[in-house]
Formats: sequence, C-alpha cells, structure tokens
Amino acid sequence: MNLTTDVRAAYRRCEEITWSQARNFSYGIRLLPPAKRQALAAVYAFARRIDDIGDGTLPAPEKLTLLEQARAGLSALQAGDVDRDDDVLVALADAAVRFDIPLAAFGELIDGCGADVRGVSYATFDDLLHYCRCVAGSIGRLSLGVFGTSDAQQAVPLADSLGVALQLTNILRDIREDYATGRVYLPAEDLDRFGADLAAGLAAGPGRGKLTALVEFEADRARTWYAKGLALMPLLDRRSAASAGAMAGIYYRLLENIAASPAAVLTRRVSLSAREKAAVAVKSLASAAVRPPRRSSLPPAPTRGVAR
Repeated sequence: MNLTTDVRAAYRRCEEITWSQARNFSYGIRLLPPAKRQALAAVYAFARRIDDIGDGTLPAPEKLTLLEQARAGLSALQAGDVDRDDDVLVALADAAVRFDIPLAAFGELIDGCGADVRGVSYATFDDLLHYCRCVAGSIGRLSLGVFGTSDAQQAVPLADSLGVALQLTNILRDIREDYATGRVYLPAEDLDRFGADLAAGLAAGPGRGKLTALVEFEADRARTWYAKGLALMPLLDRRSAASAGAMAGIYYRLLENIAASPAAVLTRRVSLSAREKAAVAVKSLASAAVRPPRRSSLPPAPTRGVAR
C-alpha cells in the first residue's frame, strides 16, 4: 500500500485502540491481511468511540450531545470534509475509499447507543431485535464491507444476523451488570412468560429458578441466530472467513458456557480465558485454510489517500 505518513500514523493509532480494547474481536481482526486488518481496526476504533460515549459516566444530556457530535463528524467524513487532527476519522476515511464500507451503518449504532443513554426498555423481542440490529447488526454489515463477499445480496442479511447473535450473547453475559446500571434488555413479554423477576432472581430469591429458565430460553434463541449468521462464511474469502469465524466462534463458545450453566450469569461475569480465545482463532484459521478458494467481489484496494 502506498500511504501518506499521516494515514499510516492514523491506522497505527486505530490498531493501538483495537489491540488494547477489543478483547474478543482482536483475535479475529489479527487474522486479516494488512489492508483489511487496518480498515477493520479503523471501523472498530470509531465504533468504540461511540460505545464509550454511551457507557461513560457523563450525565445523559452530555452523552447525547457527544453522540450527535460523532454523527456530525461521520456526516462530514461522508461529505469529504475530514478532520485531519482526528486519527480515527482519517483512517476511517481512507478505509472507506479502499473498501465498500457502508458508513451510514454507524448512524444506526449511534441510534442504539442513544437508546441506552435514554434508558429504553423492550416490550417484545421484535423491539429488542431492532436494537440489536442497530448496535450489532450494523457492525456485522460494516465488517462485511471490509471482508468483501461473492454475493452481497445474500451476505448482507447474514452479516446482520450474525451481529444479532453476538449481541444476544452480550445481553445474557451482562444481565447482572446491566441491571446494576438500570438497563434491562430482556423483553418484558419473555419475563412475563416465565414469571421471572430480575430483582428477585439476581438476589438469589425464590425467583432465581424462573430467571435461570429464561436465560436458557434466550440462549436457545441466540443459537438460532448463529445458525443463520454462520451461513455467511462460504460467501467470504479464506482470510475473511477465518477472521469472522474467530470472532463469532469466541462468542458462540461463550454462549455455550452460559447455556451449560445459565445460573452463573446471575452471580458473576462469564468469560473465556485468553488461551480459550486463541484456540478458537487458531481453529478458525485452520478450518478456513482447507476450504476451496472463493473469489471476492471486491477489486484490489486502490493506492489512494484520504477521501477527497
């Protein structure tokens, strides 16, 4: 790649953010060739900026203002007006020239984080599904723009479904932590169906069994979304399939651990060790290596600098 000095530095900064903060995604991103690795690090870094606003400690009105500032920065980037003092936006602008990244999907992520800030809860699974598509389906679609695909029409909804699967896993993993901060993602209709009460279940009261049964139900639901989303893999080139497979595989392994002991998430944060994550990544790379080659629909990356 023929990059200017400032763009190289911008990508390095995005990779620093990714390697230090993407505790699960970094294993998959590292499996990509350099150009795609840098581009996906830029996507992650901007997404992380948005997430950090939503999860930060500022008062809600200030968070919402910062989210709108992020949206304005994105709009300026799309119009070709890049703040060259902002390494993340510089790298993202260059990545958007090299790859078919649907930058508008970041707007959906901002919408989803805004819902978090406003404390939105979800009456039905369809309501929750819309949220999942905003905060995680968007990341699936953005990542697909970097990966490239042999069939975009088929691949886009599959990438979205895989994002939904990962977000449902996150929701189950973080039930206790989210409730402590006033966030409830489990649909009210599901809580009612199982007669479950979050406060009682998390407090080890008599309602814990009902809440545990609900966690099992939601884990099964998440499995169906993985089944849909993992159909994406044959539509990707080998390295991209290894990357996506590693990221999805880590979350799927986490989901299986939750499903095997659903009561655990009510008392502690369930996670995988670094060794377990690395093993999933190695297995994904090995599996992709024996696949017959598929041709990506994207042309080679052009050697241009920051967009316009």
